[in-house]
Amino acid sequence: MNDDSPRGTRLRGVSRRRFITGTGSLLGSAALAGQALPAHAATTAAAAVIEPGAHVPALVIGTGYGGSVAALRLAQAGVDVHMVEMGMAWDTPGSDGKIFANTTSPDYRSYWLRTRTKQPLSNFLGFPIDKDVPRYTGILDAEEMGGIIVYQGRGVGGGSLVNGGMAVTPKRENFGAVLPSVDADEMYSVYYPRANSGLGVGTVDPTWFETADCYQYARVGRKHAQRSGFPFVFVPDVYDWDYMEQEAAGTVPKSALAGEILYGNNYGKKSLQKTYLARATATGRVSISPLHKVTSVAPATGGRYTVVIDQLNTVGSTTATKTVTADRVFFAAGSVGTSKLLVQLKATGALPGLNSEVGKGWGDNGNVMCGRANHLWDPTGAVQSSIPCSGIDNWAAGGAFAEVAPLPTGIETFASFYLSITKNPNRAQFSWNASAGKAELNWQTAWKQPSIDMAKTIFDKINAKEGTIYRTDLFGAYKVWGDHLTYHPLGGAVLNKATDNYGRLHGHPGLYVIDGALIPGNTSVNPFVTITALAERNIEKIIAADL
Repeated sequence: MNDDSPRGTRLRGVSRRRFITGTGSLLGSAALAGQALPAHAATTAAAAVIEPGAHVPALVIGTGYGGSVAALRLAQAGVDVHMVEMGMAWDTPGSDGKIFANTTSPDYRSYWLRTRTKQPLSNFLGFPIDKDVPRYTGILDAEEMGGIIVYQGRGVGGGSLVNGGMAVTPKRENFGAVLPSVDADEMYSVYYPRANSGLGVGTVDPTWFETADCYQYARVGRKHAQRSGFPFVFVPDVYDWDYMEQEAAGTVPKSALAGEILYGNNYGKKSLQKTYLARATATGRVSISPLHKVTSVAPATGGRYTVVIDQLNTVGSTTATKTVTADRVFFAAGSVGTSKLLVQLKATGALPGLNSEVGKGWGDNGNVMCGRANHLWDPTGAVQSSIPCSGIDNWAAGGAFAEVAPLPTGIETFASFYLSITKNPNRAQFSWNASAGKAELNWQTAWKQPSIDMAKTIFDKINAKEGTIYRTDLFGAYKVWGDHLTYHPLGGAVLNKATDNYGRLHGHPGLYVIDGALIPGNTSVNPFVTITALAERNIEKIIAADL
């Protein structure tokens, strides 16, 4: 079947093995060989794809949280916007009838230009679980640099496509350490509420939670936390909770209850495609070019900017290079993408006015993971919702907030799994390596030790109380801590340092940063609500003062 649609890539021809469908286990998925790519997978094309020589009033680089907010608010103010997205549109089903691959059976849709998966859990029950996959512009980028793997979403919707949707507003008393130059009263009275509304944030029904089989793992996590004296909290999310209850009742196709999270969620999650981006494109003033990558931004005549963009195919090759002009450019490629591009543009002389703060203040939000082996009388459930809804708060006393995370293997594991966010003070810097022709990060693996120490303030105590031990089979041979990764990259173009207090880049009027690069390394909780709220604050000021 050929794709004659003007929008999106037709994903075809990959059948799922019955063994995986039957067991749904990570262990089973590790046994599969790589699957062949469809012979005629088309390049993403859209009627609105940007043309060489085009002029746009506002060009937004990236379609994640900050970029989506900017596009919507600019369009509502009467400004035409073009968004450039390196990843795919993710709007066309594959041969299995679904747009996104399942977590337990990664295929060609799963990873960004890798030939082997790089899963956060590399091992399970003593077996390695990574597998060969065809090289493809898949949804999850596991970017390795400076001794850390940074997981990032690739596609229209950015990180909202691949995260767990935990929509957490930091505690008011912690905000001063997150964004010291921002008026907290204004954020909590105006912009956090606006962001939560725009994102569609909600909280699990506590009554349903108490009896839902899919949250047995969370109830076990609560019991252990409370018996050790830690506050246990319900955490808001952008999942459609009514839909999840219908999943549990068996009346709709399963999504969270089918383990979908790491490589996209087919039904219940309110990603940006369903919220900010849907509202933005509905204005008629916003168009999007998927599989397009900005490689240069430089001043042009009349106060405009010349932007060079590579168009990619689904194996990552450049098929065309386009030059366009924009009155204003908004950098929203994510903390890593924005930081690397700005460092390159400064070092190569394309944007010589950028200051010395560009590339600095990058952090991992203190991410560290661990698992605990529970007793046989504490089963966590074979069916686990992939959408977390709760956490353990030891931020004030021990510097850690721990998400009670799912381990959706499809089998009983008698294990509790956690993603911790910690007060890790270490900050890295991007710099330009001229001989290699790329931006590099100077993160050091040893810098994760404070995160481990802070997470231990929770889990050492729980283990001692419960008589349990850490799992040593999830991150390698006899390795307890998942200290090799981050899901929450932040910083690199810090607010009120690399930019003014509203994201305007110093030295180049008309250039703005409006994503997680503005936040210096830590938000004390999952960061996307703060990124969204800050973008709401900044774009309101920019529209009022600059346009």
